[in-house]
Amino acid sequence: MEFTSYNNRLRVLSIFKQIEKAIEQLQEWNNSVKSVDDYYLSSEGMQKLAANCMLIEAIGEGIHQINRITGGNLLSERSEIPWEDVIGIRNHIAHGYFDIDAEIVLSVIKNDLLPLLEAI
Repeated sequence: MEFTSYNNRLRVLSIFKQIEKAIEQLQEWNNSVKSVDDYYLSSEGMQKLAANCMLIEAIGEGIHQINRITGGNLLSERSEIPWEDVIGIRNHIAHGYFDIDAEIVLSVIKNDLLPLLEAI
C-alpha cells in the first residue's frame, strides 16, 4: 500500500486516535492499581485485567496496521519505542491468553504507556 495516498493517511490518523484513547482508558482504569493482587483478589479486578489485555492487544494490532500501511517508514521515525515489543505483546495475548502474566500487564500499563502516548 502506498502511504502517500490520502485514504491511507486518514486511516493512520484514525488508528493513532484509537490508540491514544485506549492508552488513556488504560491509565484511567489502573491509576489506583498498586499490585497484581488488585486484579487477582476480586471478580472486578479480574474483569479489569481482561479488559486491559483487550486494549493492549488492540494497541498492538493498531501499531501492526500502521507499520503495514506505511511500509515500516513511520515507526522508524520514533526508534526509541520498541515497536516490535508492542506488536509482540499483542501476539502473546492473542495466542496465549491463559498464559498471561499480570505482572507484565501491570508493568506495561505503569511504565510503558506514557512514552508510547508521547510518540503517538
